[in-house]
Amino acid sequence: MKTAKRYLALDVLRGLTIVAMIAVNNPGSWSYIYAPMRHSEWHGCTPTDLVFPFFLFVVGVSMFFSFSKYGNALNHDSFIRLGKRTLLIFAIGLFLNSFPQWDKDFSRLRIMGVLQRIAIVYGIASLIVLSAKRTWLPYISAALLLLYWGILFYFGSDDPYSLKGNATLAFDRMILGENHLYRGFGIPFDPEGLLSTLPAIVTALLGYMAGALIRETDKQKIPQRLLLGGVAGIAAGLIWGLVFPINKPLWTSSYVLYSAGWAAVVLAVLIWVIDIKSYKKWTSVFVVFGMNPLFIFALSGLWAITLSRIIRFDNGEGKMTNGYSWLYHHIFEPLAGPLNGSLLFALTHVCFFWLIGWVLYRKKIFIKV
Repeated sequence: MKTAKRYLALDVLRGLTIVAMIAVNNPGSWSYIYAPMRHSEWHGCTPTDLVFPFFLFVVGVSMFFSFSKYGNALNHDSFIRLGKRTLLIFAIGLFLNSFPQWDKDFSRLRIMGVLQRIAIVYGIASLIVLSAKRTWLPYISAALLLLYWGILFYFGSDDPYSLKGNATLAFDRMILGENHLYRGFGIPFDPEGLLSTLPAIVTALLGYMAGALIRETDKQKIPQRLLLGGVAGIAAGLIWGLVFPINKPLWTSSYVLYSAGWAAVVLAVLIWVIDIKSYKKWTSVFVVFGMNPLFIFALSGLWAITLSRIIRFDNGEGKMTNGYSWLYHHIFEPLAGPLNGSLLFALTHVCFFWLIGWVLYRKKIFIKV
């Protein structure tokens, strides 16, 4: 049974991911973070490691519903619209990487990032789903995941899934240049690099297939089918992970299945609770984020960069410190201690951007990014 109904659960899940993205990206101190809010050091998967793929999964689900206006087909109008949106999202990410532009060494500018990956995934996944038959999507997804596994296995070192021996490192160095890669791992390696974006496309494709399931399944049966598919994805990811480790920085194929499986499970539960059982009173908090997700996320990034790179305060010892550190050490740490103060700092940021989102929502301002 087909339905054109808008599922509130999808807006809530989108909002939940933005809440989590803001919270995990803005601790008061990176030295004091609760374990679930840390990324895995390399292999493995923490709750925080699920946040980004959840967002890409939701992007895929949303694509199925939004592309109905194009007749789910690639044409001149849809191609131009998709191209513009892809370039806009990528440009915003590059703007944030280079901000403030007047005080940046562009010879060492990081080219990729979270928004840039979202842009590429959205653009390529859109072209695939609008130009290929839907029955082909599972085979295309499987082919991309197997191809990526083969590239890493055959073109890596003797330890092909290690930080220094993986093939994505060499590929991104060759295409982007070593000076334009992320350096948070101690060496120039980008966890949102070009080659590892290949399997990330499948994360969105799996979301798109989930969107088709939601649209074309009887409402009462949606949670069950999503749940079964999600559990199958989790199991497949764990089994594949025995030979191709679950790894977010490499965005391994096993990680794609595992994280998308969990996304399907969470979405199934939300649809059952919100759209079937009608427990909706608590959802407005997250809907506020879900209606302007990329704008709020980009704004939170701009604010964090402004605090850390532009705003300066006297630390009380005759030295200047950035606004980010000053707020943590002078307000949040004295108030709640190092660890809880760091968490409170993150949650305060979530509340701050919720207020901005709430104003936009009340005024019915929805910024399409």
